[in-house]
Amino acid sequence: MADKQSFHLPDLGEGLPDATIVEWFVKVGDTIKLDEPLVSMETAKAVVEVPSPFSGKVLSLAGGDGDVIETGSVLAEFEIDPSLPQRAAGQDTGHHHGPPPAKSVGSTAPDNNAKVVASDDGGAISDAGTPAPKGEAGTKTEAVREDSGTVVGAMQSSDAVRSEQAVAVGGIKAMPAVRAQARKLGVDLSRVRGSGADGVVTMDDVKRAAADGSAKSGAAAAGREAFPVHGGSDRSHAASAPNQGRTQLSASGKPMRTQSPSVSASGQPEQLKGVRRNMARVMADAHAKVVPTTLSDDADIHAWTPGNDLTGRLVRAIVRAAQAVPALNAWFDGDKLMRTLHPHVDIGIAVDTDDGLFVPALRNADMLDARGVRESINRLRLQVEDRSIPTSELSGYTISLSNFGMFAGRYATPIVVPPTVAIVAAGRGRHQITPVIGGFESHKVIPLSVTFDHRACTGGEAARFLKAMLDDLARAQ
Repeated sequence: MADKQSFHLPDLGEGLPDATIVEWFVKVGDTIKLDEPLVSMETAKAVVEVPSPFSGKVLSLAGGDGDVIETGSVLAEFEIDPSLPQRAAGQDTGHHHGPPPAKSVGSTAPDNNAKVVASDDGGAISDAGTPAPKGEAGTKTEAVREDSGTVVGAMQSSDAVRSEQAVAVGGIKAMPAVRAQARKLGVDLSRVRGSGADGVVTMDDVKRAAADGSAKSGAAAAGREAFPVHGGSDRSHAASAPNQGRTQLSASGKPMRTQSPSVSASGQPEQLKGVRRNMARVMADAHAKVVPTTLSDDADIHAWTPGNDLTGRLVRAIVRAAQAVPALNAWFDGDKLMRTLHPHVDIGIAVDTDDGLFVPALRNADMLDARGVRESINRLRLQVEDRSIPTSELSGYTISLSNFGMFAGRYATPIVVPPTVAIVAAGRGRHQITPVIGGFESHKVIPLSVTFDHRACTGGEAARFLKAMLDDLARAQ
């Protein structure tokens, strides 16, 4: 009788209970060898390729593109071929995914060289490279594991990290994230000339192909023809095609009466995946655990000289305020009622993307000059955009900044994500009439909001923190 084996989705190093299928590299009936790419999965942080833990015939695959698979659930079933190489029990796959997470200044987290393997048992992965026995994961290691929040906060789990490599599938070499982006943009990778080493298709190659329309996939092109969204004539067709019988006026010339949404709802329900799925969990967790309070004021920047970088000045103001009032540059353990004041300042910079919200950490902001801040922020944004940012850069920050004013809005009550205790929000700058000696002047101001966990900070501490920011931002440079 043929030996059948089930492969359970392992913990991909994100600490999340599930992952989304991006693309299968095999189909039922195919023969796959040990360590060949099996499937591309999207987690809250990255798109990674999962290798096959067996050599043999593929009997079944769990779900299709876009389906969410829970960690530990059966991902695929195989009929083992004894004539092909197989991995010995407990043997490391060699698919190590990235360097161990870097420690920030003042971190007490232990070095973790845990390895992620293609486990057929699913669940957590032990340091030895073998699946941790079910029911034991999160016992001994949980006490010493540092918070390994990923995208917008602190979801706890394995600290093992996975790195991505360009793998040739169908003769096309590309990173998993590049393949996922190509699918989203409707780009046929077989029609893209790779500019990377050894002909690897890069993220820039995909974006250029999407922009000039030189490599449209058949399905994507058809979809765009059916529902175009750009151009004057296209918009008219797009508006009329799905709603041909819908007009603003009835035949009698009177306004149409519509139904209540409770009677007839339009739109298609969409399951949250990847980054947005994790964001939903983290926001709900933060809402349940934090006692938020917000203070707001306007920073007068009338004295600024030309050349000031807004984000750079906000970062510097946070650093000065954190040094003056350390209570807001801290972590708080609500269960043990303990707080940790940090001597360094690592600022989580909120980055908005189409996939959801990322918060990479600007490390050692208190040691960077204006140029260093700008270069570091540009690097983080680029890494977030192409999904190459290490997991270690998405956690461990000591305070957060949301510069939502680049879009719209004045004041906000942003979410404080544990274990941090404060987040600064900067709104859209505006001019206002300001009384001065002898009359009035028009000054430019920036609306600021500081939301803090009132369990860990007093109102006076938060007010002094905000005052320190206002004073620093009032300086000419």
